[in-house]
Amino acid sequence: MDVAASLAAPLTEAQAVEAPVASPRGVVARLRGLDVSLERNGVRSQILHGVDLEIGRGEIVGIVGESGSGKSVMSMSMLGLLPESSRPRIDGSLEVAGLDLRTASPQQLRQARRSRLGVVFQDPMTSLNPTMHVGTQVAEKAGSAEEAIRLMRAVGIPQPERRYRSYPHELSGGLRQRVMIAMAVAGDPELVVADEPTTALDVTVQAQVLTLLAGMRDELGCSIVLITHDLGVAAQIADRIAVMYRGRIVETGTTRQVLESPRHPYTRGLLGSRLSLDSDRTRPLWALPTESAGAATTGCPFASRCRFVEEACHEQEPALRAAAPDDAEHSHLAACRRAEELGALESAQELLPPLPPAPTPQRGAPLVQAADLECSFQVRDERGRRATLSALRGVTLDLQPGESVAIVGESGSGKSTLLRVAGQLEKRHTGALRGPRGTDVQMVFQDAGSSLTPWLTIREVLHERLPRRTPTAEKEEQALAILDRVGLPGSVLDALPGELSGGQRQRVALARATIVPPQVLLCDEPTSALDVSVAANVLNLINELRRDLGIAVMFVTHDLAVARIIGDRIAVMYLGRIVEVGRAEDVIATPRHPYTRNLVAAVPQPGRTVLPLAGEPASALDPPTGCAFHPRCPVALPECASTVVGVQLAAVGDRPTNDVTLRHEVACVRRGEF
Repeated sequence: MDVAASLAAPLTEAQAVEAPVASPRGVVARLRGLDVSLERNGVRSQILHGVDLEIGRGEIVGIVGESGSGKSVMSMSMLGLLPESSRPRIDGSLEVAGLDLRTASPQQLRQARRSRLGVVFQDPMTSLNPTMHVGTQVAEKAGSAEEAIRLMRAVGIPQPERRYRSYPHELSGGLRQRVMIAMAVAGDPELVVADEPTTALDVTVQAQVLTLLAGMRDELGCSIVLITHDLGVAAQIADRIAVMYRGRIVETGTTRQVLESPRHPYTRGLLGSRLSLDSDRTRPLWALPTESAGAATTGCPFASRCRFVEEACHEQEPALRAAAPDDAEHSHLAACRRAEELGALESAQELLPPLPPAPTPQRGAPLVQAADLECSFQVRDERGRRATLSALRGVTLDLQPGESVAIVGESGSGKSTLLRVAGQLEKRHTGALRGPRGTDVQMVFQDAGSSLTPWLTIREVLHERLPRRTPTAEKEEQALAILDRVGLPGSVLDALPGELSGGQRQRVALARATIVPPQVLLCDEPTSALDVSVAANVLNLINELRRDLGIAVMFVTHDLAVARIIGDRIAVMYLGRIVEVGRAEDVIATPRHPYTRNLVAAVPQPGRTVLPLAGEPASALDPPTGCAFHPRCPVALPECASTVVGVQLAAVGDRPTNDVTLRHEVACVRRGEF
């Protein structure tokens, strides 16, 4: 069975729960005592410290860790792609695909990358040439147009002959990532390095990409290094997992060993911080402590954040050793003095006190009320002709005072457009919209770095939100108070946004938005690009601000686990329409729309292989008639394509329909069958 056929075949129940099995036949990559240092602005920094790792032929190894742990530097080292401008210095052994990368010539490295190595980067838009057709770029690696089309078809790109002449910007994020995978596997490489290939993707597309990578391994027999900050993602396809912290591998073992019996406190922290559909909503999310700027340089590098720390941990750095005395093969290793004591993971969240009661949404007049919102844009289609893109198509939604509504859906569903319309940032819409305006509505964006003025200090960023006539001393007092509320020290007042970490910038963005408490806080994917522990801290902060200041929240996300934690209600959008809305627990526990059911099934969970949703969303330039989901729906009926049936929301269940905060509504002709 070829790759395309194997991916199209439905998974059996057994395949959906079994962990992948490695079949190593030799070693493709061997790292021994690998040290890598880079130079920036004349200062040399040690990035990797004594890394030992072997990757077997046909094996998938997940490399997991927070930003700055050294994952990407290790992957770039294995590809011979460390930037020359950083004057890299490599010590130790680094052999990949039979080539010693320390002594290889530039010509040998280019030849290896062309014929024996493949790479899939996080953002294909920065890796694909925007001025070239995607097919031409695949053909450059594959050798011919015919082989490029075959590969594009194999990775699941629909109508590859037509897509061959598309430019990168004309494809969705999922299709662009498939183009990158087609380029990576051209020529049957021995090793493919996938560096955060799913971080910026929706959960449904993420499931498709992970299934595709696993299918490529099974079909071609290549080895894969999967770089990710999410243990749940690595668990979907990895045979083994290596956890990195500050340039070191602190734990490694089979996927089952690492997930079921993590033996390093850092691994335990990553697992504890990770959201799932079962996370306790009545307690704060557990998160790793923030690393102090003056962390010790001797002893265990994790000691300053570890709740199991002992005095001896500060004296000598522990080496990787067998995590359990009965591990005869030493396949499970951990760099911790107390590895044998840690055993199975306990629920870290249970150690935290229950949350104070959340504010009860006030019944009565909505704070924000939208009815039959329509929003369209004039764009150019694939052939350069003028076309109308329908971003919102009859959206009705309201927000009660003190309530939090999470808006979920794939890219292109209209979530961000709805948020911008609600915030009065987008004026090109029809329909009724009532709600607060001006400073009573504040917005927090996904990339805080681009939404904070880069040449203003944090003090200036905060002060400009306060009334002009406020005395300077009072402005300083309020700035310090809001920084303390969001968990930042007063010392950041003199810093520029670029001098802060991503998590710190997001906290500053929240501080700026709430230093004068608004009535409505609009959040557009504020945690999607953050490490799991940092994201947990930000979600805790938003819930705290909402509880203490009485702010109503509209929160856009593509992650249902996040939506369940942050929202009283969840509204699911598909191609410009709301297809399901109801209490968060009801939507997650008993989803009534087939699209919502697929979103729930696509959430990655350790120990369970997700079932990817087939197909790509239809184009907003030409949405299907009737229920827009019917071309992808596994239970669609002929009448679903009607111009009337399946569009309007209608109540389901036995909850009272006169209370919007309890109502469960679904736009599906088969709503009563699920």
